[in-house]
Amino acid sequence: MGRLSRRTFALAALATLAAAPDASAVPRSRHASGEMRGMWVATVGNRDWPSRPGLSAAQQHAELVGHLDLAVRDRLNAVMFQVRPTADALWPSPYEPWSEYLTGTQGRDPGWNPLRTAVAEAHARGLELHAWFNPYRVALHTDLTRLAASHPARRHPDWVVPYGGKLYYNPGLPEVRAFVQEAMLDAVRKYPVDAVHFDDYFYPYPVAGQTFDDDEAYDRYGSGFADRAAWRRDNIDRLVREMAVRIKLTRPGTRFGISPFGVWRNAATDPLGSDTTAGVQTYDDLHADTRKWVRENWIDYIAPQIYWNIGFAAADYAKLLPWWAQVARGSGTRLYVGEALYKAGDPAQPAAWQDPAELSRHLTLAKKYPQARGHIFFAATDVATDRIGAMARVVADHYRQPARPPR
Repeated sequence: MGRLSRRTFALAALATLAAAPDASAVPRSRHASGEMRGMWVATVGNRDWPSRPGLSAAQQHAELVGHLDLAVRDRLNAVMFQVRPTADALWPSPYEPWSEYLTGTQGRDPGWNPLRTAVAEAHARGLELHAWFNPYRVALHTDLTRLAASHPARRHPDWVVPYGGKLYYNPGLPEVRAFVQEAMLDAVRKYPVDAVHFDDYFYPYPVAGQTFDDDEAYDRYGSGFADRAAWRRDNIDRLVREMAVRIKLTRPGTRFGISPFGVWRNAATDPLGSDTTAGVQTYDDLHADTRKWVRENWIDYIAPQIYWNIGFAAADYAKLLPWWAQVARGSGTRLYVGEALYKAGDPAQPAAWQDPAELSRHLTLAKKYPQARGHIFFAATDVATDRIGAMARVVADHYRQPARPPR
């Protein structure tokens, strides 16, 4: 037999590992020192960075460095940097066009490499850089002709489903799952990112009166499943499991984390669920079995977005935190808590969010649960503006000294 190429060997290993239910489970110490102090930097819609499209490369670089310096000022130790917001790229990718959020025109070279620079500048400051990808969102509109001419969605319109005023890749197509993995792993191959990070978007959030049209894919691939929902969950399970294996093959030591919506299932739906009455449940609505990913050790960390105040009736932070701690207990998956800094001081939010001490109380409560190994704050602009001093209060109460992220 001829000598196996590296690619052939990797693909063979992937096929072997992915077949096992706990394929990506790697023993990890649950007692290592360190505390996650993270901050999201969102690029979709120019939410955090760059402040607007069309800035010069020097201006974009200065803004990016400013966010990193703020993270250092507040003694944070990790930045979750959104590098693939809408099936595009913040690095020169052979798979997808440059993001429109850089220049205002999708596919236009911004004249520098934001991801490579972000990794280097973060590491120079002692910060981890987690590359944040959105797997399936294609556009915040439904007009394929507005995408760059080279966009894969224009070459493969059969991959795309319009829904809720947006375009999504269809997670039920194996060729889509393979493509989005390749597109994301390109960044992992090229740059020493500390982790791959997904947010809460898998199948899209439900929109009243609309149907996500995946009939053809379900007819083709859905046999053997009890119903469409079970098939959809399997599609997302496959994405997570396969990515976990391929990240380790591509760049050993790089971690894989996911930040889902904070409610897996309500207890009224499932006795294993949380004492909540949330209107969205990831298992049922986004077809993301987030509890399973933790218990099966498919991912290195989970950062549920527990974006509610202590005492909030439908989804109480003080009830969800212990629920997630119980899910993580005994697993090899670390628990970090996603924190809604953006709500602090927002007049549209409940009274609890007008109190600068609300977030600090979250961290105080989390200290009672050893599984909670840190927090991630949404998002960078809110760290900078800190409307009512909620972040300053967190720093004063909990971050007086620097801390290493968990290893």
